[in-house]
Amino acid sequence: MNFDLPFIPERTERPRSNGLTMVMDKGLSLREAENFIDANSTLTDIIKLGFGTSYLTKDLKEKIKLYHENDMKVYLGGTLFEAFIARGMFDDFKKLLIKLGLETVEVSDGSMHLEHDQKLEYIRDLAKDFRVLSEVGSKEEGILIAPGKWVKMMDTELSAGSWKVIAEARESGNVGIYRPNGTAHVVLVNKILAKVKSEDILWEAPQKAQQVWFIKLIGANVNLGNIAPNDVIPLETLRIGLRGDTFFEYLPSEIADPIRP
Repeated sequence: MNFDLPFIPERTERPRSNGLTMVMDKGLSLREAENFIDANSTLTDIIKLGFGTSYLTKDLKEKIKLYHENDMKVYLGGTLFEAFIARGMFDDFKKLLIKLGLETVEVSDGSMHLEHDQKLEYIRDLAKDFRVLSEVGSKEEGILIAPGKWVKMMDTELSAGSWKVIAEARESGNVGIYRPNGTAHVVLVNKILAKVKSEDILWEAPQKAQQVWFIKLIGANVNLGNIAPNDVIPLETLRIGLRGDTFFEYLPSEIADPIRP
């Protein structure tokens, strides 16, 4: 930090397994990735090369290497995994991970129907050689999954070898754990948290209001994902109470009460 300031919550330190910030790279150039790293490397834990952008991104191997050299975990978007599965190319997908030097992988079924037992088999297989994140929830608007089913899927995927389970929201933040207007399905989230450890869940939260909501619910060290590259430092200020939305979260009452609006 650039200077001392009291009443700042303690953040976990990198490399960390809790309090994660996952950034979605939707096709940054190598130079843009370098600039991103220069400004945000100490605050970013994971880079997701969103959906199928890695198929088109220039200098892909060089960019992955650059992120790895700065201690960021990198993985291909789950949609690309599904694209390989839909074409019967699971072995080719694993070969691609090795060719790109990736250690982390996402297993998802948000765009296509995949029997859950088969998804668990993919997780078990990949977990032998890779760090697996598995995504729970549909990308389709209007598809509602009962809380009990969310919990069961998360539990079984963690048991199968997932490092974290990702709560689906898309890059838009209006499906899965959120309503079409972007507000959280409060009952769903609370029922999940009653059964699944918060540190095992990576909540997709692309919108500021969603980030604020989860920070107030779980704390500064909540795992948040689908963060835009330009929002990493703003998110960190939310986490530690240096932005209006969370300004009073960590101030003691004797300071906060007299100045609270």
